[in-house]
Amino acid sequence: MGVSRPVVAFQIRGRDATKLAEFYKTMFEWEVDANNPLKVAFLQTGPGGPPEPPGTIFPGEPRVLIFVQVADLGASMAQAVELGGQRIMEPFDVPNGPTVAQVADPEGNYVGLVQL
Repeated sequence: MGVSRPVVAFQIRGRDATKLAEFYKTMFEWEVDANNPLKVAFLQTGPGGPPEPPGTIFPGEPRVLIFVQVADLGASMAQAVELGGQRIMEPFDVPNGPTVAQVADPEGNYVGLVQL
């Protein structure tokens, strides 16, 4: 049996990368740096969160879903809508775990929100 490999990066794609970068910068206060020849927006998400985030596989439409910890699910979901996103899954309590919800960014990419 080999050694387990950690997630080391993620990529968010969309037709309007500038609008997506502004969404994530405003929504989660991430640092965004697109000052490079390729105009690729590099994201710094900041410290915190679990040192080894759990991964899961679910049946359904193909997609990659990232989960971001927030202080207030209701306020974060409202902010997502104000920024051009939409509500996807209303908050629910995971048994023996956190409260989670889902929104979509302006391009339709799903983002999980986690309130501990």
